[in-house]
Amino acid sequence: MPALAVADALRDSGRAGVSFIGTRERAEVTLVPEAGYEIDFLNVTGLSRTNPLRAIASAMQALVAVGTARRLLRERQVDVVLGGGGYVAGPVGLAAIRIGVPLVLTEADSHLGLSNRMLAGRARRVCLAFPIEGRDGAPYLVTGRPVPRQVLQASTASARRHFGIPEADRCIAVVGGSLGSQRINQAGFAAFAEEAAASDPVGTPWIIHVAGRRDYPGLRSRLAAAGDPPRYILREYEPHLGEVLAASDLVVARAGGSVMEIAAAGLPAILVPYPHATADHQTANARWMESGGAAVVIADERLDGELLRGVVERLLADGGRLAAMSAASRRLARPDAAQRIASEVLAAAASRPAATAGRGRRPVR
Repeated sequence: MPALAVADALRDSGRAGVSFIGTRERAEVTLVPEAGYEIDFLNVTGLSRTNPLRAIASAMQALVAVGTARRLLRERQVDVVLGGGGYVAGPVGLAAIRIGVPLVLTEADSHLGLSNRMLAGRARRVCLAFPIEGRDGAPYLVTGRPVPRQVLQASTASARRHFGIPEADRCIAVVGGSLGSQRINQAGFAAFAEEAAASDPVGTPWIIHVAGRRDYPGLRSRLAAAGDPPRYILREYEPHLGEVLAASDLVVARAGGSVMEIAAAGLPAILVPYPHATADHQTANARWMESGGAAVVIADERLDGELLRGVVERLLADGGRLAAMSAASRRLARPDAAQRIASEVLAAAASRPAATAGRGRRPVR
């Protein structure tokens, strides 16, 4: 999603065409064509940190993919490559370096990932979502994490109409992610489903619960057994998180790169960092929001329905604190991140010697 936001900014500039390189195993296989961009695919997988044999197999795939990426970059007559930090970006970034194509990198978290650590020394610019200790000065630049324009443009009134929620009522978003956070899903359901099913709903907040594909079937069955309370809106997936955030007064979520979308929406947050994230970067993300006054952080092992319900009730009862958290969230947001990164991409393309520049003007992620 951050890469699509930058692609849109590049396309809107009228100065570049854009295509993508990805894998058939991830969301880009549908998201990129739906957004109107062409995409090529590499046969690569993430590097296993627990299984040495799988790690060796992934490394061999990546080596083969470098050659494939070189061919694709030449066929597309590419002037600059934008790497999004994932395992596809490693082979494509190496291919760009080998054929003299300028490379710009983005890092969505408060920890530099493996591909970015490997490529940063050869990149024209490394655009950071968060300040990272020891990563300052050239080539590093803190730009923020790009967020989809749907988040920036969503309005509370239209989002509430979409979900059928009266404007005067309170609403809480519980976001388990595209796959699903079992801890958040179970705690959110335990905290709010029974109350939403009460016969007298006056004062009961609405819940928009995005569970993810793993936990959705089980929660769907449990909600049906509870009588499908109308104030509990359960979704497997929402492609445009902006409407969910715009409709809500408070969000419960993990603390990945989506904290930037929460900030852009100006929402107070209850963040539950995933404890097994690489280098514990979600805790760093969550503490960044907390230190800015925009979030309450709950450790994963402490989260249950009773605790979550208590924290939510105290926040909803304190309108002044909610308003202050919302203002703090907006102060942390960087709504121009996509445009800033697009500018760096165009500058890198312009730095390429004319004799070696491609004719297609097609930045590639």
